[in-house]
Amino acid sequence: MALTPDPAILDEIAAITGHRFRDPSLAAIALVHSSAADGRLNSNERLEFLGDSVLGFIVCTHLFAERPDFLEGELTKVKSNIVSGRVCAELAAECGMESWMRIDKGVRGPQGLPESLLAGVFEAVVGALYLDGGLEAARAFVLPRLALRIDSALRLGHQQNFKQVLQQCLAQLEMGAPQYMVLDEQGPDHAKCFEICVLAGARRFAGAWGPSKKQSEQLAALAALKELGIAADTPEGEIHITWPTKR
Repeated sequence: MALTPDPAILDEIAAITGHRFRDPSLAAIALVHSSAADGRLNSNERLEFLGDSVLGFIVCTHLFAERPDFLEGELTKVKSNIVSGRVCAELAAECGMESWMRIDKGVRGPQGLPESLLAGVFEAVVGALYLDGGLEAARAFVLPRLALRIDSALRLGHQQNFKQVLQQCLAQLEMGAPQYMVLDEQGPDHAKCFEICVLAGARRFAGAWGPSKKQSEQLAALAALKELGIAADTPEGEIHITWPTKR
Protein backbone atom coordinates (compact mmCIF):
# COMPACT_ATOMS: atom_id res chain seq x y z
CA MET A 1 0.00 0.00 0.00
CA ALA A 2 1.44 3.38 -1.05
CA LEU A 3 2.16 5.89 1.67
CA THR A 4 1.59 9.62 1.36
CA PRO A 5 3.50 12.05 3.55
CA ASP A 6 1.93 15.10 5.15
CA PRO A 7 1.74 17.92 2.53
CA ALA A 8 3.55 20.24 4.95
CA ILE A 9 6.42 17.74 5.20
CA LEU A 10 6.53 17.44 1.41
CA ASP A 11 6.93 21.21 1.26
CA GLU A 12 9.76 21.06 3.78
CA ILE A 13 11.46 18.26 1.84
CA ALA A 14 11.19 20.27 -1.38
CA ALA A 15 12.62 23.35 0.31
CA ILE A 16 15.56 21.42 1.78
CA THR A 17 16.36 19.16 -1.19
CA GLY A 18 15.39 21.48 -4.03
CA HIS A 19 13.29 18.66 -5.50
CA ARG A 20 9.51 18.26 -5.58
CA PHE A 21 8.71 14.54 -5.60
CA ARG A 22 6.66 13.32 -8.52
CA ASP A 23 5.98 10.15 -6.54
CA PRO A 24 5.26 11.30 -2.96
CA SER A 25 5.17 7.69 -1.74
CA LEU A 26 8.95 7.49 -2.26
CA ALA A 27 9.46 10.42 0.09
CA ALA A 28 7.04 8.85 2.55
CA ILE A 29 8.72 5.45 2.69
CA ALA A 30 12.14 7.09 3.08
CA LEU A 31 10.96 8.48 6.41
CA VAL A 32 9.52 5.27 7.90
CA HIS A 33 11.79 3.55 10.40
CA SER A 34 11.38 -0.20 10.76
CA SER A 35 10.08 0.30 14.32
CA ALA A 36 7.00 2.05 12.92
CA ALA A 37 6.56 0.00 9.75
CA ASP A 38 4.16 -2.83 9.01
CA GLY A 39 7.00 -5.21 8.15
CA ARG A 40 10.58 -4.31 7.30
CA LEU A 41 9.87 -4.30 3.56
CA ASN A 42 7.61 -1.32 4.24
CA SER A 43 10.39 0.58 6.04
CA ASN A 44 13.15 2.78 4.64
CA GLU A 45 15.82 0.06 4.85
CA ARG A 46 15.87 -0.72 1.12
CA LEU A 47 16.12 2.98 0.24
CA GLU A 48 18.88 3.35 2.84
CA PHE A 49 20.80 0.55 1.08
CA LEU A 50 20.41 2.27 -2.28
CA GLY A 51 21.15 5.74 -0.95
CA ASP A 52 24.41 4.60 0.63
CA SER A 53 25.70 3.54 -2.78
CA VAL A 54 24.37 6.65 -4.54
CA LEU A 55 26.02 8.89 -1.95
CA GLY A 56 29.33 7.07 -2.32
CA PHE A 57 29.15 7.30 -6.12
CA ILE A 58 28.41 11.04 -6.03
CA VAL A 59 31.35 11.74 -3.72
CA CYS A 60 33.73 9.44 -5.61
CA THR A 61 32.97 10.95 -9.02
CA HIS A 62 33.30 14.45 -7.58
CA LEU A 63 36.69 13.70 -6.01
CA PHE A 64 37.86 11.88 -9.15
CA ALA A 65 37.06 14.93 -11.31
CA GLU A 66 38.32 17.54 -8.85
CA ARG A 67 41.63 15.91 -7.98
CA PRO A 68 43.19 14.24 -11.04
CA ASP A 69 46.53 14.31 -9.19
CA PHE A 70 45.35 12.01 -6.38
CA LEU A 71 46.25 8.34 -6.31
CA GLU A 72 43.68 5.68 -5.38
CA GLY A 73 44.83 5.52 -1.78
CA GLU A 74 44.54 9.28 -1.33
CA LEU A 75 41.05 9.32 -2.87
CA THR A 76 39.97 6.46 -0.61
CA LYS A 77 41.24 8.23 2.49
CA VAL A 78 39.46 11.46 1.65
CA LYS A 79 36.24 9.66 0.73
CA SER A 80 36.21 7.73 4.01
CA ASN A 81 36.30 11.02 5.92
CA ILE A 82 33.27 12.29 3.99
CA VAL A 83 31.01 9.28 3.51
CA SER A 84 30.54 8.03 7.06
CA GLY A 85 27.68 7.34 9.42
CA ARG A 86 28.69 10.27 11.58
CA VAL A 87 28.63 12.71 8.68
CA CYS A 88 25.27 11.40 7.41
CA ALA A 89 23.81 11.76 10.91
CA GLU A 90 25.10 15.33 11.11
CA LEU A 91 23.56 16.17 7.75
CA ALA A 92 20.23 14.63 8.76
CA ALA A 93 20.24 16.76 11.91
CA GLU A 94 21.14 19.88 9.96
CA CYS A 95 18.22 19.26 7.59
CA GLY A 96 15.77 18.65 10.43
CA MET A 97 14.92 15.16 9.16
CA GLU A 98 14.19 13.87 12.66
CA SER A 99 10.96 15.87 12.70
CA TRP A 100 9.84 14.22 9.45
CA MET A 101 10.28 10.63 10.58
CA ARG A 102 7.76 7.98 11.49
CA ILE A 103 9.35 6.14 14.38
CA ASP A 104 8.32 4.24 17.47
CA LYS A 105 8.65 6.36 20.60
CA GLY A 106 10.65 3.64 22.36
CA VAL A 107 13.55 4.08 19.91
CA ARG A 108 14.29 7.60 21.07
CA GLY A 109 16.79 7.64 23.95
CA PRO A 110 17.58 10.36 26.49
CA GLN A 111 20.11 11.89 24.06
CA GLY A 112 17.71 11.77 21.10
CA LEU A 113 17.81 9.42 18.16
CA PRO A 114 20.80 7.09 17.67
CA GLU A 115 23.40 8.23 15.16
CA SER A 116 22.87 5.13 13.01
CA LEU A 117 19.16 5.90 12.68
CA LEU A 118 19.76 9.50 11.64
CA ALA A 119 22.39 8.37 9.15
CA GLY A 120 19.92 5.84 7.76
CA VAL A 121 17.18 8.35 7.09
CA PHE A 122 19.61 10.66 5.30
CA GLU A 123 20.75 7.83 3.04
CA ALA A 124 17.14 6.78 2.46
CA VAL A 125 16.21 10.30 1.34
CA VAL A 126 19.18 10.29 -1.05
CA GLY A 127 17.96 6.95 -2.43
CA ALA A 128 14.45 8.32 -2.86
CA LEU A 129 15.77 11.41 -4.64
CA TYR A 130 17.74 9.20 -7.02
CA LEU A 131 14.70 7.07 -7.88
CA ASP A 132 12.38 10.05 -8.32
CA GLY A 133 14.64 12.61 -9.96
CA GLY A 134 17.71 10.74 -11.14
CA LEU A 135 21.35 11.18 -10.25
CA GLU A 136 21.32 14.95 -10.79
CA ALA A 137 18.56 15.48 -8.22
CA ALA A 138 20.53 13.49 -5.67
CA ARG A 139 23.79 15.23 -6.61
CA ALA A 140 22.23 18.72 -6.38
CA PHE A 141 21.13 17.93 -2.82
CA VAL A 142 24.27 16.16 -1.61
CA LEU A 143 27.23 18.16 -2.91
CA PRO A 144 26.33 21.62 -1.57
CA ARG A 145 25.73 20.14 1.89
CA LEU A 146 29.05 18.31 1.81
CA ALA A 147 31.06 21.19 0.35
CA LEU A 148 32.74 22.32 3.59
CA ARG A 149 33.42 18.74 4.70
CA ILE A 150 34.90 17.87 1.31
CA ASP A 151 37.15 20.92 1.48
CA SER A 152 38.25 20.01 5.00
CA ALA A 153 38.89 16.38 4.04
CA LEU A 154 40.89 17.41 0.97
CA ARG A 155 43.04 19.69 3.11
CA LEU A 156 43.59 17.17 5.87
CA GLY A 157 43.25 13.80 4.23
CA HIS A 158 46.20 13.77 1.88
CA GLN A 159 48.65 16.38 3.08
CA GLN A 160 50.75 16.64 6.20
CA ASN A 161 49.51 15.79 9.63
CA PHE A 162 49.44 19.42 10.73
CA LYS A 163 49.54 18.55 14.44
CA GLN A 164 52.74 16.59 13.89
CA VAL A 165 54.24 19.33 11.69
CA LEU A 166 53.41 21.95 14.31
CA GLN A 167 54.95 19.92 17.12
CA GLN A 168 58.18 19.50 15.16
CA CYS A 169 58.30 23.17 14.17
CA LEU A 170 57.65 24.42 17.69
CA ALA A 171 60.46 22.20 18.93
CA GLN A 172 62.81 23.67 16.35
CA LEU A 173 61.71 27.16 17.37
CA GLU A 174 62.15 26.22 21.06
CA MET A 175 58.58 27.26 21.84
CA GLY A 176 57.63 24.12 23.75
CA ALA A 177 55.01 21.48 23.05
CA PRO A 178 51.61 22.60 21.69
CA GLN A 179 48.51 22.36 23.85
CA TYR A 180 44.98 22.27 22.42
CA MET A 181 42.18 24.16 24.16
CA VAL A 182 38.46 23.94 23.39
CA LEU A 183 37.12 27.49 23.10
CA ASP A 184 33.51 26.72 22.21
CA GLU A 185 31.19 23.96 21.08
CA GLN A 186 27.83 24.14 19.38
CA GLY A 187 25.09 21.80 18.24
CA PRO A 188 23.32 18.77 19.74
CA ASP A 189 25.33 15.98 21.39
CA HIS A 190 25.20 13.75 18.30
CA ALA A 191 26.36 16.51 15.91
CA LYS A 192 28.60 18.93 17.79
CA CYS A 193 31.07 21.32 16.20
CA PHE A 194 34.12 22.49 18.13
CA GLU A 195 36.30 25.60 18.15
CA ILE A 196 39.82 24.77 19.28
CA CYS A 197 42.99 26.84 19.51
CA VAL A 198 46.69 26.06 20.05
CA LEU A 199 48.64 27.26 23.06
CA ALA A 200 52.45 27.26 22.91
CA GLY A 201 54.27 28.72 25.88
CA ALA A 202 52.78 32.16 26.52
CA ARG A 203 51.37 32.39 23.00
CA ARG A 204 47.79 31.66 21.99
CA PHE A 205 46.96 31.20 18.32
CA ALA A 206 43.69 31.78 16.48
CA GLY A 207 40.92 29.23 16.95
CA ALA A 208 39.44 27.02 14.25
CA TRP A 209 36.04 25.33 13.92
CA GLY A 210 35.59 21.74 12.82
CA PRO A 211 32.94 18.98 12.81
CA SER A 212 34.90 16.92 15.37
CA LYS A 213 37.58 17.51 17.99
CA LYS A 214 40.09 15.62 15.87
CA GLN A 215 39.52 17.74 12.76
CA SER A 216 39.28 20.94 14.82
CA GLU A 217 42.70 20.23 16.34
CA GLN A 218 44.16 19.66 12.88
CA LEU A 219 42.66 22.93 11.61
CA ALA A 220 43.85 24.75 14.75
CA ALA A 221 47.36 23.41 14.15
CA LEU A 222 47.18 24.62 10.54
CA ALA A 223 46.02 28.07 11.73
CA ALA A 224 49.01 28.22 14.09
CA LEU A 225 51.38 27.20 11.30
CA LYS A 226 50.00 29.96 9.08
CA GLU A 227 50.29 32.51 11.88
CA LEU A 228 53.92 31.52 12.32
CA GLY A 229 54.51 31.94 8.59
CA ILE A 230 55.35 28.24 8.22
CA ALA A 231 52.28 27.20 6.21
CA ALA A 232 50.75 29.06 3.28
CA ASP A 233 48.07 28.38 0.68
CA THR A 234 49.25 27.91 -2.88
CA PRO A 235 47.30 29.00 -6.00
CA GLU A 236 46.61 25.31 -6.62
CA GLY A 237 44.78 25.02 -3.30
CA GLU A 238 47.54 23.07 -1.57
CA ILE A 239 49.33 23.89 1.69
CA HIS A 240 53.02 24.71 1.32
CA ILE A 241 55.21 24.14 4.39
CA THR A 242 58.43 26.11 4.88
CA TRP A 243 60.32 24.37 7.66
CA PRO A 244 61.99 26.76 10.11
CA THR A 245 65.72 26.67 10.71
CA LYS A 246 66.82 25.70 14.18
CA ARG A 247 67.60 28.61 16.48
